[in-house]
Amino acid sequence: MNNPTKLRWGILGAARVNERLLPAIVEAPNSQLVAIASRRPDAAAETLKKYAPQLQGVCTHDTLEALLDDDNVQAVYIPLANHEHAEWALKAIGRGKHVLVEKPMALTVADIEAIEAAAQQHNVKVMEGFMYRFHPQHARMKEIVHSGLIGEVRAVRTSYSFMMRPARMYRLEKSWENGGGAMWDIGPYAIHSARMCFDHDPIAVTAIAKYVESGADIATSGVIDFGDGKHARFDVSFECSRQSTYELIGTKGIVTCHAAWQLPGDVPVISWSTEDGRSGVERMPPANHFNLEIEHFSACVLHGDAPLLTFKDAKANCRTIVAALQSAAEGRVVKL
Repeated sequence: MNNPTKLRWGILGAARVNERLLPAIVEAPNSQLVAIASRRPDAAAETLKKYAPQLQGVCTHDTLEALLDDDNVQAVYIPLANHEHAEWALKAIGRGKHVLVEKPMALTVADIEAIEAAAQQHNVKVMEGFMYRFHPQHARMKEIVHSGLIGEVRAVRTSYSFMMRPARMYRLEKSWENGGGAMWDIGPYAIHSARMCFDHDPIAVTAIAKYVESGADIATSGVIDFGDGKHARFDVSFECSRQSTYELIGTKGIVTCHAAWQLPGDVPVISWSTEDGRSGVERMPPANHFNLEIEHFSACVLHGDAPLLTFKDAKANCRTIVAALQSAAEGRVVKL
C-alpha cells in the first residue's frame, strides 16, 4: 500500500555501493524501497537478499527498462558505471522519475546540461550523490572557519585513496576519457571537498598522473588555482593506504577533517591548531551520511524543496575534473 509520506524508490543496478545505499533507503523514515533491477540474471534478487533479507514486497527486475516502466517507482538511484550515468539519468527523467545519480553525475558538462534541461522539462528533482556532504562534521568544519579561528583560508589539501584490490580492478578497465581511473572514481571527492572550502570557482588546474595499460589513471595529483594566490593541492590514488582527508590552511591556523568517508559507527575527528599555540581535537557523534543523504533527497521531492547539491555545483565539479585530466594528459596548465 502506498504511503504518501514516503518516497518510493527503485535502484537501477546491483553495484557494490548498494551495501550502504540499499539499507539507507530501507531505514530512512521518509523513503520506501519498492524495486531493484539489474541486467545480470537474478542479481537484483541476490542483492536484496544480501542487504535487506527481512524486506518483503520489493519487485526485482532483470532489465533496467522494466524498473523505469514500473509506475510504483517515484525515484531512482543510479549506481551504474560512470560512463552510463548520463544515459540512464536521462531515460529515468524521461519516464518522470526523480533521480539520485551516483557521482560523477556525468563525464561532460554538456551531458549535465542535458540532464538539467530534461529535469526542468519533466519537473523532477535530480541530485549528484555525494553522501559525505551530509555528514554533520562538515558543517562543524565550516563553523570553525567562519569563527575566524584560522583566519582567511589561503590553501587547502585534499587526499583520497585506497589500495586497489582484485575485486575492484574493473575501475581501471576503461580509459580516463571513458570514465575509468582514479580521478573519475575518487577524484570527485577530492575536487568537491576542495571546492567546498572556497566561496568561488577555480580559474585553472595543473596535474600529473600515472596510467595503466587501458589508459586509466591509477593515481593523479595536482593544484587547483582559485586566484589571488589561493589554491588547493589534491591527490587521489589506488596505490596508497586508505585515506579521505582534507585540511584548510589559513592565515592564523589549520583545521583538518581526518576522514570524510565515515562508516556508521565511526567517530569523526576534527583537529585544529593556531599560530598563537592553541590546539584542539573534537570528536563528534557517529552519523550515517548515506541515510542522511537519502532522507534529504526524499524530503526535497516530498516537500518540493531544492536539493542541497545543485546542477551548478555538479557542472563546476565536472569542469574541474576534466581540466585536471586534460592537464595530466597534455602536460600543461588548463584554464577554466
